[in-house]
Amino acid sequence: IVWKYKKLNMKLITLLSFLLFCVFSLNAQTTPATDNDIAKFLKFTNDNYDMGKIPNGKPVEYNVDVQNISNSNITLDNVIVGCGCTTPKYTKNIVLTPGAHTIITLGFNGAAIGPFSKSATLFFSGNLVKPVSFRGEGVQ
Repeated sequence: IVWKYKKLNMKLITLLSFLLFCVFSLNAQTTPATDNDIAKFLKFTNDNYDMGKIPNGKPVEYNVDVQNISNSNITLDNVIVGCGCTTPKYTKNIVLTPGAHTIITLGFNGAAIGPFSKSATLFFSGNLVKPVSFRGEGVQ
């Protein structure tokens, strides 16, 4: 009978340990802020840009303006593009003080005939993540 209780106690301890591990693991994960949350901190210009018609093979660029509209400093951590045909130019780890702007230049190599749509993701401190996109049409 003593053996049965020890076995039961070990199962309970194992189960409780597993549950605690799960709770702490889930608590440690954070989710990116939504566009509504980001709008409380940052203002974007040209975050969904139409390049119009561009000549095939002619590289083009456009600027995304980002302004800090919060009362706290926000850092631009990284910019990740959706494909190798898109190149970002930006100052990594730039700190945007309240009211400050930064420019992120997104380039496209122009290697498309017909409609195209490309994207990039901007990562900021405070788990703020903003997808941006541009589109156009490559013509001969």
